[in-house]
Amino acid sequence: MRDLKAYSARSVPSRSEKARRGLRLAFSLETYLHNRAATIERALAQSVPEPSGLAARLFESMRYSLLAGGKRLRPVLALASCEAVGGKPGAALGLACALEMIHTYSLIHDDLPCMDDDDLRRGRATNHKVYGDALATLAGDALLTDAFKILARSRSRAPSAAAVLEVLAELAEASGSAGMVAGQVIDIESEGKELDSSQLEHLHARKTGALFVAAVRGGARLGGASPRELGRLTAYSRALGLAFQVIDDILDCEATTEQMGKRTQKDRALGKATYPSLMGLQQSKELARDLHSRALEALEAFDHRADPLRALASFVVERNL
Repeated sequence: MRDLKAYSARSVPSRSEKARRGLRLAFSLETYLHNRAATIERALAQSVPEPSGLAARLFESMRYSLLAGGKRLRPVLALASCEAVGGKPGAALGLACALEMIHTYSLIHDDLPCMDDDDLRRGRATNHKVYGDALATLAGDALLTDAFKILARSRSRAPSAAAVLEVLAELAEASGSAGMVAGQVIDIESEGKELDSSQLEHLHARKTGALFVAAVRGGARLGGASPRELGRLTAYSRALGLAFQVIDDILDCEATTEQMGKRTQKDRALGKATYPSLMGLQQSKELARDLHSRALEALEAFDHRADPLRALASFVVERNL
């Protein structure tokens, strides 16, 4: 995969070529991600207790997966969306932690023998391989539940308690039976079956896209977004979330296990519906580029404060194109 430096402020629309050249000099996605990820890592480390007492192994298992690194894309999107509408990123830090805790729980459960039965995640043994199926399941349960505690307790940094309540409700919807869990069920029950493009988009809008939308909308709400700004950022997040999944499907076909830090080539083996299986690799890449354009178009009314969102869209879509 290409070096992250290559994505600094690429493919960012602006009102003139001069402005584009200035943006390339002024904004570095690599620096932005480094700084935001460091803030997120510190907050995540404080979100789960150090192992101690009778439940020490539970905390150890939770921290094993939560602090294993990764792109931290969803929490970074929450902070960037907050900034894009003029908010301070600290206002969305609780949401950022909650998103990563929920994402981590979903990975732990996805890797279990009763689901995808994977033994490698982020370049090391999956949680259940280290701690056993039962403890891994409970660690995921705890991360999901504690995520909402972390978000609720961050209300002192939010513009209002009402804003936090709205974000809580949207995050719960995105994570549960109307969102990620529903998408996972559809994914399992669709194995070995052919889906059309609308059915596949419906699946991924829930399994993957729902948390992207919750991250962007939640960060924007906590930054004090106007209804118009919220609408534009919703369009951005929907295009980005689907693009992320399209690229993930492509990477499962083209990347190696060493590059990805997890098993690849598994979608075909499991008979999963993917974009390459539906439309082929080339058309899948064209779809990803189209979604990239849609994401950037949704940001046209925003000023330089949305540059991180623009660069993130380019990074997500171009990582294997």
